[in-house]
Amino acid sequence: MACHMYGAVVKDGLYPQLADAFPALASEIAELLCAEGEPLAEAVADLPYYGPCTCTATCINLLTAPHGSSGSSMIQLERDGMDVIWLSLDPSRTTITDIEVLDGRDLGPSAQRSG
Repeated sequence: MACHMYGAVVKDGLYPQLADAFPALASEIAELLCAEGEPLAEAVADLPYYGPCTCTATCINLLTAPHGSSGSSMIQLERDGMDVIWLSLDPSRTTITDIEVLDGRDLGPSAQRSG
């Protein structure tokens, strides 16, 4: 049975993929990581999307791992010399745990908190 969560299809109780919820964002992240020679670029297509972070009323991060999975490592992605996306990583630096989009773009209803 499929249901909808944050505008993306959830199948069999699993979280939707980030690439399904935000195809342009996922492509851009993979492209920027690839340009930096970052091996995590290959993992972007398979990242789950756990929804928008709810840690504070103003947090704008998109979770790609359960809340609390992040370590202290981060990758800053730039376009034209400006940071546009920050990726938080798990303590082993092998998984992207959340994404912060810094350029103010509208990500649509999938990035909005419900309720």
